[in-house]
Amino acid sequence: MASTSKANATDWAGMRMCPLFRHIGDEAVQRLAEKCRVSMVERGQVIFTQGDPADAFFVVLEGWVKLYRVTPGGAEAVVTVLTRGESFAEPVMFLGGRYPVIAEAASSGRLLRVEHAAFVQCLERESDLAVAMLASIGKRAGELTQQIGALKLLDAPRRVGEFFLRLLADSSQNGRIELPYEKVLIAARLGMTPESFSRALVALTKVGVTTKREIVSIADVQMLRDFVGLEARRYASTSQ
Repeated sequence: MASTSKANATDWAGMRMCPLFRHIGDEAVQRLAEKCRVSMVERGQVIFTQGDPADAFFVVLEGWVKLYRVTPGGAEAVVTVLTRGESFAEPVMFLGGRYPVIAEAASSGRLLRVEHAAFVQCLERESDLAVAMLASIGKRAGELTQQIGALKLLDAPRRVGEFFLRLLADSSQNGRIELPYEKVLIAARLGMTPESFSRALVALTKVGVTTKREIVSIADVQMLRDFVGLEARRYASTSQ
């Protein structure tokens, strides 16, 4: 990776957003943070590759990270895209395995690297951290199940609509979303080609969804929920 440093006040706040560290004491988090380093990454920089020894996990402090595998045909299969306050690779690191995916910076940013030895020391002292880790793994498994369900059950416009509803659930602006990363990556994340993604955006105009560059406007959120289906309505209801 590029240059490293100790965590600053902004980094500390991003670390506290991570579900793994949200419910344990400040002193415990501080002890762990002192043993970790913050790395600057640039867009396109590989953080680790598939098959590397899993000797650490990471917390995104700033920017976006994509996790993907390369198919036998050489194409990228995007598993997920992560942002500030989200962690990745903790289960496989804890089990002492090898990374099953490639991690690459989707934008410039900052990452907290948590080494195995430092984490185990903290885990032995803080019982709440073990519970938080199990909850984090469960949450990730649930998200993956939802993604697989969407790929199998929803056509391209509904997959894109569900993605927009997920973003809207995390947005404070009613009916307006700024796309968090480039459309090509969103298309890959949703299991479609860029051309299919573009056609899906055109189809969504019929239910009041318009896109201008990186800004998505949803004229009638309920109409989009009805169009996508029950599961998306249930998920997006958290935004009400």
